[in-house]
Amino acid sequence: MPNAMFFSIDGCDGTGKSTQMERLCRWLRSLGHDVVTCRDPGSTPLGEAIRGLLLDRHDLRIDRRSEMLLYMAARAQLVDEVIQPALAADKTVVCDRYLLANVVYQGHAGGLDVQTLWEVGRVATAGVMPERTILLDMPSDAAATRLDRALDRMERQGDAFHARVRQGFLDEAARRPDEIVVIDASRSVDAVAADVQAAVQEILERRKAESGKPSANRGLPPRG
Repeated sequence: MPNAMFFSIDGCDGTGKSTQMERLCRWLRSLGHDVVTCRDPGSTPLGEAIRGLLLDRHDLRIDRRSEMLLYMAARAQLVDEVIQPALAADKTVVCDRYLLANVVYQGHAGGLDVQTLWEVGRVATAGVMPERTILLDMPSDAAATRLDRALDRMERQGDAFHARVRQGFLDEAARRPDEIVVIDASRSVDAVAADVQAAVQEILERRKAESGKPSANRGLPPRG
């Protein structure tokens, strides 16, 4: 899969993920990429059913461990049904949220063990991880003011919870600087989009450089 690539966009609710994902995909397509978009949880019949349980059922008690496992199940189906087939077909995948969100919301903010969530996540995803995660960051209270719709079950968790979410994202980005790029989402849409493209461009250029490298035995005389 020489050209297959996988990116995710994450951050607190209200940071502009949907807008920036649309801008990024439009830019990638202008470069000739065959782009597949998806959302986590969702994008499969099972994933959308689980999404409805997790986000829309305000009357249903879901404890953190059950919540975490539901997200993992939706993600496992997403990998098997959407992401892996797209990568196998040499396509570029851009996903709205992925495992990082599970680690942050149910781990850092929700109180579950963070390392355990990463380990469960490796099983759920079969090791399929984004080459780069774009983390859109801004104060959680400011991000909340951008939400002009009815809040879902996770968005109703309270200010203290969402402050922990933001800090959890930043903590994970500090631990994984090669995988997660933090972008200030409090600026204009165009300024944020330019930084998102720059972060992805770095991966594209790396891929191009790697594809141009000679193979280990290129130029060696044949074995006699």
